[in-house]
Amino acid sequence: MQFLLAFIVVIPLVGAVAALLPAPPGLKGSGPDQAVLRHGVTVTGAVLVAAIVLAAGFDHDHPSKMQATTDISWIPALDVRIHLGIDGISLPLLVLTALLTFLCALYSYFKMPAGPSPKAFVALLLVLESGTLATFAVLDLLLFFLAFEMVLIPMYFLIARWGGAQRQAAAWKFILYTLLGSVVMLLGLLLVGLKSGTFDMVALATDNGRGLTTSVQVVAVLAIGIGLAVKTPMWPLHSWLPDAHTAAPTVGSVLLAGVLLKMGTYGFVRILLPVTPDGMHTFAPYLAAFAVVGIIYGSLACLALVRPGSKGDLKRLIAYSSVGHMGFVLLGIASMTPTGVNGALFANIAHGLITGLLFFLVGAVKDRYGTADLDTLSGATGAALYGRAPRLGGLLAFAAVASLGLPGLAGFWGEMLALFGSFDPADGLSRPAFLTFMSIAAFGTLLTAAYMLMVVRRVCMGEKREEPQLADVQTYEFAAWTPLVALTVLAGLWPAVLLGLTDPAVQKLLAGGKS
Repeated sequence: MQFLLAFIVVIPLVGAVAALLPAPPGLKGSGPDQAVLRHGVTVTGAVLVAAIVLAAGFDHDHPSKMQATTDISWIPALDVRIHLGIDGISLPLLVLTALLTFLCALYSYFKMPAGPSPKAFVALLLVLESGTLATFAVLDLLLFFLAFEMVLIPMYFLIARWGGAQRQAAAWKFILYTLLGSVVMLLGLLLVGLKSGTFDMVALATDNGRGLTTSVQVVAVLAIGIGLAVKTPMWPLHSWLPDAHTAAPTVGSVLLAGVLLKMGTYGFVRILLPVTPDGMHTFAPYLAAFAVVGIIYGSLACLALVRPGSKGDLKRLIAYSSVGHMGFVLLGIASMTPTGVNGALFANIAHGLITGLLFFLVGAVKDRYGTADLDTLSGATGAALYGRAPRLGGLLAFAAVASLGLPGLAGFWGEMLALFGSFDPADGLSRPAFLTFMSIAAFGTLLTAAYMLMVVRRVCMGEKREEPQLADVQTYEFAAWTPLVALTVLAGLWPAVLLGLTDPAVQKLLAGGKS
């Protein structure tokens, strides 16, 4: 188990280096481009298999315990250690990252985005995977920061070199926002580490803020929270996201929404809640207020984009919907209750599955129509996907109703638990304020249903026209999308699979390291 976790984090980096080398003669296939794309599928597949074996060997009776740990001194002068480990909070995110990266590599093998050499594309994809996996596995504050920053460069190049229109401006906006937020976050992490005497996240969580004064905690939450909020993204620090998603290639959008946004909310749960509880208590009402503004803002932006005549881009609409959905995650965290935090973690996974599927589907629609503009897609009577490509239309409708939180699918449980957490927040938080936040967020679910159903109406329905039949879902698309559909249904019908992992770990986290 110990070796397996280190293997999962390191092997994508080794694979990235190997991707830049000439392919061995026996593995070239029809050419070097096919060989390197096959290499990406092989490496990400190996990481996924290792993640599944790790999940199978995980002690499910004690999910609050750090498992598969590695603890090696790295920089003794600063007491920085290569400390890895997983518990019930990080394991689902680790498996989700491995799954989505493999599906993206598989999809790219058959549908490589237009751009430079596949060698660089595969290498960047693997570096991105390694940084994301490391973020969820490391247990040292400085190592967390390095892993958190490691994903920026590969995502920048994926957008800037393989993206669509306005890709350079979107890539620059993405990296400038996240780098500026990260500078402030680093100062907060250094403040916590130097004032407490350790950068070890397990020791800090067990101490539960007792070694830090309230003023230090407040400053730390403000500094670290800004960096995490940019990556989440929280309103009003979200404006880089729609541009990045609109310009990114399909697999870039899937990974950006599916796993990169989760790094911010994971930092709130893993670092701020247990390490600086007094500071979080101070800022929790403000965090909740920003969260519900994001929920309403994201929904209203989507309603504006889906309105006929607005020239709304379908990828941009899904990006704005992410602002709203991540608002529910932040609201659950802000409640500082086990119910709310469990809801936030569940919503994290559900959003990764559903929004990843949505971006795959929107990419497929764009490939077939040559555009993601809703007015162009809909025409006078609707794009009529149900009639022209029934399987693609059915999958898009399924993903839309999953995103709006239909009971029985994964999107329902996380948002409901986040609302329940706001109904009865942690001791010392203003219940009337959180009841107000809960009511506003509940109204946001109605707006979400409105714009998602309008998307289905405009893209999937419509009169049958004398136009050539579209290519329906291809075999490789079925292979890439079926796991996301199946897990969305499984998580919706059997939420205990995920909550059974997260709840004991959350209870321990909020209790200051005591089970």
